[in-house]
Amino acid sequence: MRTGSEPTTARSALRARFWLSVWGLVWAIFGTTVFALVGRPGWAAACGVLWLVVTVDMTVILKHMREGPHYQPGRDIPPYRPPESRPR
Repeated sequence: MRTGSEPTTARSALRARFWLSVWGLVWAIFGTTVFALVGRPGWAAACGVLWLVVTVDMTVILKHMREGPHYQPGRDIPPYRPPESRPR
């Protein structure tokens, strides 16, 4: 059942995001190194910028993982607004 509050109650798969960031970090480092060795400074700079972005993203992901779960409503508070009862 959809309630319309999904954006505020959504959860993120942090472990999946972390491993995708690791994958992107490996490729960004590889690209920076290869393009620098081949003599393509423009592409090396682009991969270096991507490397920086992935590193910042990974830092944010690790911060969120270390924070742990946040406020969760108790058993007496539903996680969503109950649907309005309509006469049939």
